[in-house]
Amino acid sequence: MKPLVLILCTGNSCRSHLAEGILRSAAGDLIDVASAGSKPAGYVHPKSIEVMKEIGIDISRHTSKHLEEFLNRNVDTVITVCGNADQACPMFPGQVSRFHWGFDDPAHATGTEEEALQEFRCVRDQIKLVFEAYAAGLKRGKSL
Repeated sequence: MKPLVLILCTGNSCRSHLAEGILRSAAGDLIDVASAGSKPAGYVHPKSIEVMKEIGIDISRHTSKHLEEFLNRNVDTVITVCGNADQACPMFPGQVSRFHWGFDDPAHATGTEEEALQEFRCVRDQIKLVFEAYAAGLKRGKSL
């Protein structure tokens, strides 16, 4: 069984899905990746889906989930991508590592449609840098 990396955010509608899609793409078959939220929004933000499609990653089938769905699963690594989720994060069975890499929430972007999309792209690109580096470390045999 592959190690499970769980990415947590409060609403599980933007940042955690961006990170999940990018890490799954970058890490390949080395790990299983999932995302969840402490207060899930119940949907994946359409702009998240759109900006991921721009880089060739399809997250249109992702769903917003509550972190409690994972309390009975062996989660090797938990990565929180917002401060609220970091504070609300419980310990999971089998958890070996925990990281917090915070990113701004693009769902709060204001302005025109294009300005809002630009905010989503900016956060996506920041997440891409961090999670691709993490995946590169996994590929070099670094532990989770």
